[in-house]
Order: sequence, then C-alpha cells, then structure tokens
Amino acid sequence: MAAMKQPRGRQEPRRMGNAAMVVTMLVSLCVLTYIKARYCSNPFPKPAEEIEAAEVDEDYDSSRYKLSGPIGEEDFDPTRPTCYNTSKRSERCAAVGDIRVDGNHSKIYISPLTRTWRTKPYARLHDPVAMDDVREYTLLPFGGRNDTAVPPLCTVNHTAPAFLFSNGGFAGNLYHDYTDVLVPLFTSTSHFGGEVVFLLSGMKDWWNEKFTPLFRLLSNYDVVDVDNDREVHCFSRIVIGATFHRAMGIDPTRSPGGVTVADFKRLLRRAFRLERAVASRSGAPRRDRPRLLIISRKSSRRFLNERAMAKAAAAARFDVRIAEPDNHTDTPNFARLVNSADVMVGVHGAGLTNMVFLPSRAVLIQVVPFGGLEWLARVTFKDPARDMDVNYMEYNVSLEESSLRDLYPEGHFYLKHPYDVHKKGWDAIKTTYLDKQNVRLNLTRFTKTLEQARDLLPTP
Repeated sequence: MAAMKQPRGRQEPRRMGNAAMVVTMLVSLCVLTYIKARYCSNPFPKPAEEIEAAEVDEDYDSSRYKLSGPIGEEDFDPTRPTCYNTSKRSERCAAVGDIRVDGNHSKIYISPLTRTWRTKPYARLHDPVAMDDVREYTLLPFGGRNDTAVPPLCTVNHTAPAFLFSNGGFAGNLYHDYTDVLVPLFTSTSHFGGEVVFLLSGMKDWWNEKFTPLFRLLSNYDVVDVDNDREVHCFSRIVIGATFHRAMGIDPTRSPGGVTVADFKRLLRRAFRLERAVASRSGAPRRDRPRLLIISRKSSRRFLNERAMAKAAAAARFDVRIAEPDNHTDTPNFARLVNSADVMVGVHGAGLTNMVFLPSRAVLIQVVPFGGLEWLARVTFKDPARDMDVNYMEYNVSLEESSLRDLYPEGHFYLKHPYDVHKKGWDAIKTTYLDKQNVRLNLTRFTKTLEQARDLLPTP
C-alpha cells in the first residue's frame, strides 16, 4: 500500500505546478490586455463602420439643449442638469453662483449645487483610451443644509466667467488638437468676446505656447495651468467642457451667434498674421505660377519618390516647396508657409490638418493609401475641407504604387481582401494599411492630378 501512495505524492507537486502556470498565464494575459488598451490603441479603436458613425452622427437633441436668444446653447439655464451631454462625444457642465476652483486637488466647489458631479473636459467621450489620459474634476456642493464639503477660501477673484477644458487625450497630434480641442473651444467660447478665463487641465508648456496666438484672441487673460496652480480661483460663473459638433467642423445652427468654420479660419488668419485670403492660378503676387506644398513624412506613409515628384511638379510649372511639420515646428512660420500655397498634397495623416491655414479656394490633394480607406479619408479631411472653402481632390494609391506589394506575396489576403481586414477592427486596419505602407506615386498620373488641381484654382 505504501508503494501505491508514492506515485500520487509525485503527482501532487506537478498538479500544483500546472495550476501555478495557469495562474501565471492568466495574470500575464490580463497585464498584456491592459498594456495594449492603454498604450497600443489609437484614435479610432473601433471597426470601420462604427468609426464613421462616431465621427459623423452625433445624435444631437436640439429640442432639449438648444435655447432661443443671442447666446444659444451657451446661455446658462437653471432648469437643465448641471452636467449633460451635448453630443455623443462631449459633455458640458455649467453653473452660476459662488464657485471656487481648487484645481490642484481637482475639485470645484459650487453653491448652490444639488449634488456631486464628476466630469472630464475633453471632447472624446466615446473613446475610453483617450479619456483615460484626461484628468477628472469633481463638482462639490457647499453651503446647503446637508452639504458636508468645506470649501477653501478664495485667493484670486475673477470678474469674468471661467471656461475649463483639457488638452489630455490625444492632444499633441495635430489632427486631434483641432478636432478634439481647438474647434470645439472656438465654438463654445467665441461669443464671450474675450471676457472669459481659460482654465487648462493637462497643460503642456510647448502645447500652450504653440497655440498662444489663438488663445490671446479668444481670451483677454492668461491661460491658467489649473492642475498645478495652487491658488483658489473664484468665479460667479463657470462652463466646463467644450461642445463637439463634427470632426473639424461647426454646425452654425447650434453655435452661439451662428459662427462657422469660416469664422474659425478668419480667427486663425488674425492669430498667425496670414496675408493671403484667396488662392490663385497664378500664385501669390510677384509670382507667375501657383505654389505646391508637399507635406513630407519620415515614418510610415512616406513618399518614396518625393524628389521626383517635386521635379515633375516644377516641370508642370508649379513653384514647389517640401516641408515636414512636427510637434517642434514653429507654428506661426509654418502657418505662413501653408498660407502661401495654392495646392497642398500629402499622404493621409495629421500633417494634412494644416489645411486650416490654406487660403480660400486652394486645393487639398489627399493621397489615400491602398487598402479601402476612402471612408477614413472622407471623415477626416474631405468633409472638413468643404466647410473650410478648400477644393478637395483625392489620389487613391493603386497596389502598383504601394510598398505593400513588396511586403506581401502576390495574391496575399491583405492585398486581395482589404474590406475583410476592416471587419477585424481599427487595430488591424492601422497595422496593415497605415503603419507599414509607403507610396511611390506614378509621375504621369501625379502630373495629370496637378493639372486638374490648377484648373480648380481661381483666375486672378
């Protein structure tokens, strides 16, 4: 019998070892899942059809949120809840009374207030990955019979109202700077006429300096680094969170005073001292040809024959410039370079956001990588271009012009069935068709595209 028990004794540590291995694998899987969600995701963590809906259809209930009067939805209405969704992507909180902002502790004390609220002031509520990088603020009631919050004493008193917003999330990517922050900020604050104090959460000094010329036209006061400021700022009115309408767009029927993207562009012209209001087939004064600006990239989606493209454009009688914007680019100087262009061309990416500086009736040529990405091109730049009075053209890269042809064998699933890849979600789309692809444009086709662009330009 003793001999029979011995084998079971040997198996018991093995079972325990197997169990420990399973537990270790499960823990590792959880950790990897968190890392992927937190660091490897991207601005559109959804399948293609869901992305399009999230960017375009905001399900705005005008009967609930829109008010009559000159200020429109930005007016304070005590009958509405303190915080409410203005779209699927944006939440707005508004209060009037005794308001004390203790930004260093992410708390805002408000009297009167009926309950505690929590909010993240960044216009991308539908995206948990982006919102994870946005600081949450707590709105606390005080002064009531049952309120337990004890507010700090005011150290700085303001006569102008406060507007709290964040540049967390995906801010730092130029496309998201404008889509998630700057356009909604303009939409929500231009009617104040400068009499508003900006409280910026998540402030990065380089980011603030980049857009300071714009902030100075929207506010008569210095931007407050609210997260790190140790003062207690007191106001009689506060608005938290900007209203999102559509990607890089404004719905004038929903904006205070009926402002439009054209108004936003005019503000940018003033902020960055841009001289050209309208593009021309003959180019700027003292030039006899239109200027072409090629937006260059060093990482993925590069032009592999960029110099040849420039030579072909010059032979087609364009004054050619090549530039690569990044986070360290001098924004005023780059804005003036873009404003000097009549035609701008680039592969799909954040650099095309610089079209906000193009003069009216200029031409934007978006080079769309191979892989069935026309829907992405439309949402991000085609639709916004129309609102910005920019003529839009699309150059769809063929397989023969794509580096994917060299990366995968002929007939590969990725090359033959891109829309089936789309069904796997954004990560698969991004990894396959954006992160690994460069393009070599057919120069004959490119030249014909430039000739068509010239025809779209207004004559002097």
